[in-house]
Amino acid sequence: MLDFLEPFLHRVTVIISMLGYWGVGLGMAIESANIPLPSEVILPFGGYLVHTGRLDFWGTVMAGTVGGTAGSVASYFLGLRGGRPFLLRYGRYIGMNERKLRLAEDWFVRYGEATVFFTRLMPIVRTFISLPAGIARMNFGRFVLYTFLGSLPWSILLVYAGFALGQNWQAIKPWFHRMDIVVVFLLVALLAYYVWGRIRSRRRI
Repeated sequence: MLDFLEPFLHRVTVIISMLGYWGVGLGMAIESANIPLPSEVILPFGGYLVHTGRLDFWGTVMAGTVGGTAGSVASYFLGLRGGRPFLLRYGRYIGMNERKLRLAEDWFVRYGEATVFFTRLMPIVRTFISLPAGIARMNFGRFVLYTFLGSLPWSILLVYAGFALGQNWQAIKPWFHRMDIVVVFLLVALLAYYVWGRIRSRRRI
């Protein structure tokens, strides 16, 4: 991680330490609203606080999941109300650009509403997928449900990692780009198997 970000991230951990569950939830809401605040810091630090006994494991997981869902809802309505032209014009202020938006749109068009669930474990796309869901006017109830269910395993994984590492929770950060590659491979394989199954079932009809 870039050295110049360390003071900022240290402040983030101080705020989370002060606010507890609210800090974890707020941090995840900010990240899921497309503001670059990495969950790879928020959730493992929450896990560290579980390790110290200050927080409960499942309480921290739920705070992260609910916070991430709330931030995603904000992004959904941004896409719903603003539309694609608005996002292309002002998206740079939240780290959005045409390439990232097109990537998220391609996933949404290719795999439909299930993308909102699967991509919560993927780099880049997991943060921005709510925008094309809003632009496409995806059913809001299903959007919230898929977002919550997709965010839950991510929160469990990172909180547990921070809990298991204890004071060494920051050691997990250099491994996340490698983990992203593994997760992408597994998800692509799962999606390919799903599509193949659908094709086979249609041929039998």
